[in-house]
Amino acid sequence: MDRTTRPLVVVGAFAGSLIVGLVLMLWVLGGFRHVVVPAAIGGPFQLTDQSGETVTEKDMKGHPTLIFFGFTHCPDVCPTTLFEMSEVLRAMGNDADRVNAYYISVDPERDTTAAMKDYLSSFDPRLKGLTGSPEEIAKVLSEYRVYAKKVPLKDGDYTMDHTALIYLMDRDGKFVAPFNLNRKPEEAAADLKRYL
Repeated sequence: MDRTTRPLVVVGAFAGSLIVGLVLMLWVLGGFRHVVVPAAIGGPFQLTDQSGETVTEKDMKGHPTLIFFGFTHCPDVCPTTLFEMSEVLRAMGNDADRVNAYYISVDPERDTTAAMKDYLSSFDPRLKGLTGSPEEIAKVLSEYRVYAKKVPLKDGDYTMDHTALIYLMDRDGKFVAPFNLNRKPEEAAADLKRYL
């Protein structure tokens, strides 16, 4: 061993022993008991689509699924996102029939099945708008770790603050990642086809 590598080996050995020592000390003191495992995203639900049909998590099995949470009185983010989702489905051609695309309400008070049907008539017909009772919606929001909060407006009406991610679930109904729509529809469609 020459003179230039010897100091590097000494420093490397010291750093390695320091890391091992810290890990052992944490283990002995019980420090790893407080390490939090990331919470799972998703879970069982039972909601109703805009046609009055019941939809559960079992309907996701065998197909990749895109899920977006929003509300029909949303002025900008929701319609823009649903338009972009519609463009991705269009770019997929016939393969879009093998994808679930759900728009789940965060505002069950106003988003009846009739309201969802009317609202979604402007978008791709494969998009299913899901709603339910306040309890059913609260359950699915909790399972998907979705933030949603009613915000009063001056005129006595209200709007909703909410998480604006698109969730990509695989064919087993397991969360993969947020789905990126900030690209050409053809690129997003090609990405989604990998999960068919």
